[in-house]
Amino acid sequence: MASTEGNSVTKTEQRPVSGIWGLAPYPVIVAEPSGTITMVNPAAAGLLGGVRPGTNMNDAVPDWLAQAHQEAGARARLTAGSSQGVAGLPPVFGRIAAQSFEAHPTQGQDGNVVWWLVDDTDRRLAEEALAAERERTTFLAEASNVLLSSLNTDRCMSATAQLAAEYLADIAVVVAPVSGQKLPVAHGVAGQDVTRAVITEDPSLLPGLSEALQGFPPVPSRWIDPALLPGWVLPEGFAGTIGSVVVTPLPGHGVPAGALILLRSTVQSGFTESEEIFARLFAARAGAALSAARLYAEQSDITQTLMRDLLPPRLHRMNGVEFAGGYQAAGDRDRVGGDFYDVHPGATEADASLVILGDVCGKGLDAAVLTGKIRNTMQALMPLAADHERMLRLLNGALLNSHHARFATMVMASVQRVRHQVRLRLTSAGHPAPLVVRADGSVEEIHTRGTLVGALPHIEAHTVETVLLPGETCLLYTDGITEARGGPLGDEMFGEERLKRALAGCADMPGEAIVEHIQMLASQWLRSGGHDDMAVVAITAPPSIHLSAVNGHTRGRYTA
Repeated sequence: MASTEGNSVTKTEQRPVSGIWGLAPYPVIVAEPSGTITMVNPAAAGLLGGVRPGTNMNDAVPDWLAQAHQEAGARARLTAGSSQGVAGLPPVFGRIAAQSFEAHPTQGQDGNVVWWLVDDTDRRLAEEALAAERERTTFLAEASNVLLSSLNTDRCMSATAQLAAEYLADIAVVVAPVSGQKLPVAHGVAGQDVTRAVITEDPSLLPGLSEALQGFPPVPSRWIDPALLPGWVLPEGFAGTIGSVVVTPLPGHGVPAGALILLRSTVQSGFTESEEIFARLFAARAGAALSAARLYAEQSDITQTLMRDLLPPRLHRMNGVEFAGGYQAAGDRDRVGGDFYDVHPGATEADASLVILGDVCGKGLDAAVLTGKIRNTMQALMPLAADHERMLRLLNGALLNSHHARFATMVMASVQRVRHQVRLRLTSAGHPAPLVVRADGSVEEIHTRGTLVGALPHIEAHTVETVLLPGETCLLYTDGITEARGGPLGDEMFGEERLKRALAGCADMPGEAIVEHIQMLASQWLRSGGHDDMAVVAITAPPSIHLSAVNGHTRGRYTA
């Protein structure tokens, strides 16, 4: 009787409890510490495929939850009689079908373990999306740094292919805009070096490629049949099967920068819509970098072409006269500046050559531009080379009519070889006087004078003639040499007297050696200090050679 009453009381007390579980908003599973399930609410039964009480956790729930229950059951047995036995256990996470759950254990009054399953699928998806977005943002930032770190077009193409192959696809192909009938391409494979080639293929054979190269929006990946890929798209030695293809343009600054082809093998899943959008974001950065690299290359080519006309020419022996020149720009990074020189050889050996050395007010690129204009003007005035004064007047008028507000100093020398001598006609326009080092080591200053060009409506110029004997040299120089500041005290000018003493020790030296010697002394005087542009030209009468026979052998002898 007592037993019956007891059982009756127990069943009466369980009914309201079962009702509470039935109203719970989450799936609930109650199991003994041994693993036998004692209660499953309707939400849990529906989730787990109709599992019923009496079954074991190992047979009814996923492995991650069954293992967690074994740990919770062991702890519940150790703390039998205490409602806090499993309270300290952290929740566990896992999947049931397509959903993700967070399982929280609690301990009932009867010692059983109650599992509350909270669906955290939305939170997990949000966390995964956030993590993916952070990863993509990090990749795009890193890719931008890599792509913009070089303005070399070839390196930029290779970097684009390598980054895309490592992060976006199994194989990435960068196709540059068509050049004539040729396609420059770069193949990138994950974990391998990028290979580059120039091919002659029809881009229209790959759906979407011709449009991408013209900057049109990409076609969806599902519209491209991987079986129709032309052979050049696949890198050499690739033996797999392509299952998905993306072709997207590389947008540039105003004009397309090429196209990006992404390939995935059949082992991986196809490109999702989100991945195609992300590929376009990467392509936008790569296209901007490639466009900047190509623009820099074009500007560099133009600069090099213009620079060739601005740089002083390399001098050598012409019409029986030795010419040597040296130039050093004011800035360490500058190649051109305001100092210049030119040698225009005579039409024949009997005709005089014209040497021009000048100094434009200022330095740097602005001065170099005016330097180029002066040199071109003097080139056009070469038919008047015999009349120095007229050439200077015409140049003066051209400079006054230009937009430049700069002026220049110049010295001109007509150089003619007559037998063993070299005859010079020297005209100065506000320039330091030429110096001649004679065979005996004496240094003579040629007193030609004149007003600078480009400043006044009328100029004056005076021509002086002199002769160089064999081995003698006339030195033309700019004030960057004499006004170089340095020396022991750091602020003393090199000066004309020091230059003359240096020249006195250069008697009978070749012109190139004299130029190098003067440049070396000026550089040593400057040390690491700043300086103006420096230009030097040496005009040398070659030593004459007489041949004589000594003991049956021919021997040369230099004489004056």
